[in-house]
Amino acid sequence: MEFDLSKIPFSRYGSYLTISYINKAEHIKEGLYIRSVRGGDNDISHLFFIEVTYSGKAVPFEAVASPVNIRLKALEGYVDICICEKHLIRAVGHGVGLRLSMEERSYDNALPVAEGNWEINCYSEETKFRLVPLAGSLKVDAPWDKYRSKYVIADFLTDEKTNSFECALEEYMTVWKKRNYGRIFEDCKKDIEKHYCNWLDKTLTVKNEFSEGRELASYITWSCVVPPKGLITRHAMYMSKNWMTNIWSWDNCFNAMALIKNQPELAWDQIMLFVDNQDESGVFPDFINDKFMGWSCCKPPIQGWIFLWMMKRTNVFTMERIQEIYEPLCRWTNWWFEYRDDDMDGVPQYNHGNDCGWDNSTVFNKGIPVESPDLSAYLIIQMDVLAYMAEKLGKYDEHKMWKLKSDELLEKMIQHFWCDDDFCALLSGDHEIVKSQSLLLYIPIILGKKLPEHILESLIKGLKDESKFLTEHGLSTESVSSEHYIPDGYWRGPIWAPSTILITDGLLEAGEKEFSKEIAQRFCKMAQKSGMAENFNALTGEGLRDEAFTWTSSIFLILGNEYC
Repeated sequence: MEFDLSKIPFSRYGSYLTISYINKAEHIKEGLYIRSVRGGDNDISHLFFIEVTYSGKAVPFEAVASPVNIRLKALEGYVDICICEKHLIRAVGHGVGLRLSMEERSYDNALPVAEGNWEINCYSEETKFRLVPLAGSLKVDAPWDKYRSKYVIADFLTDEKTNSFECALEEYMTVWKKRNYGRIFEDCKKDIEKHYCNWLDKTLTVKNEFSEGRELASYITWSCVVPPKGLITRHAMYMSKNWMTNIWSWDNCFNAMALIKNQPELAWDQIMLFVDNQDESGVFPDFINDKFMGWSCCKPPIQGWIFLWMMKRTNVFTMERIQEIYEPLCRWTNWWFEYRDDDMDGVPQYNHGNDCGWDNSTVFNKGIPVESPDLSAYLIIQMDVLAYMAEKLGKYDEHKMWKLKSDELLEKMIQHFWCDDDFCALLSGDHEIVKSQSLLLYIPIILGKKLPEHILESLIKGLKDESKFLTEHGLSTESVSSEHYIPDGYWRGPIWAPSTILITDGLLEAGEKEFSKEIAQRFCKMAQKSGMAENFNALTGEGLRDEAFTWTSSIFLILGNEYC
């Protein structure tokens, strides 16, 4: 498989290093860069600008990427690059050289060290690199300017006899530890290929018609796993190694779903990463990276739905794991009733669109806080799951309590939100109805046959209506006939993977097997054609925003494996 570096970054399992093409960033020269995904997505990392050289001058090249190698092809020769270890990049060149350059930035500097090596202190990105020529030579131009290098240009040059070079770039934080780089480049590539092929073998199978999409989804999920570091307490799957270089506290749940069958330990780590960082109040952080946790917003309580989905398909919820997750899930559920019910009507609220995951949904058009039926639906399922867990643990009083609370909230949800044959959203407090044609109002279908038959029939009818959400490619997040529909409007129109799997599963629970399958197939066909994008134009199927998204990859695999 080959892929386009302008859309899909080159990286590997267990590394924070990546190589990708930057083409739209302000104050950053367009081109191919070695980057780091540490520290989140506030700033675009651009450690080294990559060029191919011949006779001391940069020459045009084409980058061809596969899961294990990048080949930079020029008329005069080529350079092969791989990330052979999590901190180590190796490169070989024939007929041409490799130039790595850094622009002027605060305190960045380069200095010569032993045996013809150089240390590059990337102060602005809080890391260092050892540049080691293994064959050929290394020439560095880094003029000193008071307190930094004015710029850094590192040229790996070919040997006159062999017309080739070989080099190593090793990242470290404090000091470089002397080591041997004697392994040949091809053996490094074979090790990476073996690791990737093992991951591919464990990736969910799909129908033959989706095999190309499966391989892309497999590579994206494999390459986006980072090791424990700082606040990242376990191996974690980032949303992307392009721009969305964090983990959000519902994205991780969908990735866990795709892993649970064949890699249950890694799946469990995705869940427990947020439990490790749970606040004493019960809320999970909105997002985590190795340096920061975000608490300004949160994400919806989708964990109960995720756990129920997993329980139906695997035996991963052993007594030990139920014991481990029960109390954190209790605290998270209670948090919504204690801290997000300002009018104390027993129906929790969202204080911002980001809290529901549908950041700019039209249910927030009138303001905040908003009571929305999807939140109640998530909590109903979550309390059902807690009732099940409590019974398994012998906590029979708590089992009865959670079952009662779930039933009470279901009754309140229907009385509160069902009006004129549709669910609606309300402003918390005065309960003014918010006029919205958002697909968010159809998420309660996840309750399946817990809903009264007339409500299920109305929801299904609305989802089948091609003048509302149903398009050739799946379900739009805002009705295509809405005045607020925007083709690239984030949650005001585009098709998203999470809303797709939630509703397809809800339809399945409601007995709508064929319609569920139809939506899943439409989504998978679109994703295979347009890539694993963050979201998609509902009418054209074009991929939008970040085009190497792990939850899209994971949900594509799940839908292709189970729902198509």
